[in-house]
Amino acid sequence: MGIAGVKYKIMPSSPEINLKELEEKIKKVIKKNQGENVSFVEEPIAFGLKAIIATFQCSEEKDLNQMESSLEKIENVNSIQMIDIRKIG
Repeated sequence: MGIAGVKYKIMPSSPEINLKELEEKIKKVIKKNQGENVSFVEEPIAFGLKAIIATFQCSEEKDLNQMESSLEKIENVNSIQMIDIRKIG
């Protein structure tokens, strides 16, 4: 059983959303679903809107469907998209 590195692009519902508060909610969901070493980068999109790029590690055996479903249910999250997954260990 190895370790996977995963990246999600998470779009907030508007540019007025406090991204730091949203990142804390995202981090809680990822950790609840056995994700570790969570980090965030903000990516400018347009007209003041920024996406959150969440990077974390988890077991490559982990089914990520439950995590994606939980992330989509967070208030002020418009959409999520997996942008990378690879074996890192």
